[in-house]
Amino acid sequence: MGYDIGHTQIRTATHASFTAIPSNMTSTKSGDSIKIHYTGTFDDGTVFDSSMSGDPIAITIGNGEVIPSFEKALEGMTIGEKKSIHIPAADAYGEYHPEYVQEFDRSEINADGELKVGTEINAKTPEGHSFVLIVTAVNGDKITVDGNHPMAGKDLNFELELMAIDSQA
Repeated sequence: MGYDIGHTQIRTATHASFTAIPSNMTSTKSGDSIKIHYTGTFDDGTVFDSSMSGDPIAITIGNGEVIPSFEKALEGMTIGEKKSIHIPAADAYGEYHPEYVQEFDRSEINADGELKVGTEINAKTPEGHSFVLIVTAVNGDKITVDGNHPMAGKDLNFELELMAIDSQA
């Protein structure tokens, strides 16, 4: 499963009924459905995503719904616990690869509609794997696209707070 930024991917996670379990009784483990609040920032303090203005997000630990380092940090937390984590780029969305930025003639790109900066193009490898290219420049009939994830090369910081656990044990 591919990962996406914040709520875009996480909001698709399964929803379950949650029971508040006293924090002295249990901590999170693989298979638990949980609700958390979080705020994600880059190292310069810029907030890239947060659940704080709405409901906590629901995920199941071990289902791969979020990046692995984020998921690992959730294990062992107790209700009400707050945690700050730092995830290096290599453990988040990977390093930035300049070779993933390429220029094409417009005629080589099979996409409907106008191509402008920011347009996402769905593409496939020769093996049939899907990925997204983002148009980063348009110069006449030349289109520059970037195959890196938008957060590639960026270290991520998260403030986490565990709100509820639905233990599947």
